[in-house]
Amino acid sequence: MRILLVEDSKSLARSVQTGLRKLGHAVDAVHDGPRGLSYARLNPYDVVILDILLPGLDGLGVLRELRRQLVTVHVLLLTARDAVADRVAGLQAGADDYLVKPFAFEELVARVEALGRRVRGPAVPVLELGDLRVDTAARVVTRGGRPLPLSRREYSLLAYLATRPGETVSQIEIEDHVYDEDTLPNSNAVATAICALRDKLESGGAPRLIHTRRGLGYVLAEAPP
Repeated sequence: MRILLVEDSKSLARSVQTGLRKLGHAVDAVHDGPRGLSYARLNPYDVVILDILLPGLDGLGVLRELRRQLVTVHVLLLTARDAVADRVAGLQAGADDYLVKPFAFEELVARVEALGRRVRGPAVPVLELGDLRVDTAARVVTRGGRPLPLSRREYSLLAYLATRPGETVSQIEIEDHVYDEDTLPNSNAVATAICALRDKLESGGAPRLIHTRRGLGYVLAEAPP
């Protein structure tokens, strides 16, 4: 998933961003309301993690403006206040979920990934195509029963393609969902990542699964499109 984190505490933001990236998510982090609003409006995020107490424009103001502009991204509110009235205000402003500080990172991940499943539809813990198996819960990939040692980026790329088997996925879509602002790819980064992923998927002479549609993008399928 591509996630936006809007949190004024830079130390907390850095910790959450690092943890989510280790799980394979692309995460942009900003530290004030106006930038949070701008990023959320201009980028195709799956989930926004939004603190309420922000400089410039508070989180509720950001959220209300996003909903006023018909931005439908799923939003998880973070706050140090646990009063019922505060939770109600956040939900009435258009939040999808609410988490009180301090929180366990595992709970944050569970809530963020639950919101992400609303974007992608019903959760499918294991994605399969032929002899390829992508276990999204364990983050393990096997082909023909043999584990494949993928990097975080390679896993994220393959998992994204595996959610859209048989579809042509453009380079721009891959950049939007697999990379974040700090890892923006150069012009041939996606093609290079696809080549590296193919090398691992096709080791031992296994048939090709990732096919190129020149000028259009890439297709994960057992047979060429």
